[in-house]
Amino acid sequence: MKRSRFSETQIVSILKEAERGIRVVDLCRKHGMSDATFYKWRAKYGGLEASDLKRLKALEDENLRLKRMYSELSLDHQVLQDVIEKKL
Repeated sequence: MKRSRFSETQIVSILKEAERGIRVVDLCRKHGMSDATFYKWRAKYGGLEASDLKRLKALEDENLRLKRMYSELSLDHQVLQDVIEKKL
């Protein structure tokens, strides 16, 4: 997956500049990005603060960890079921 040149806190600060009234075209030229990128960011990060981003990132990490744990446990469960069926 391609990594962004901008961190999430930088993205939020760019969006805050737009909220203060700076034109999108000027922002894009200043930061070297396309209009489409700006609007994607606004759809994803609009209305978030830096603290909200940290919390969102922590929740995403925890969700990923739980999904991995679930997949491992379901695999173990399936193996044990196969063993039980073979013994009977």
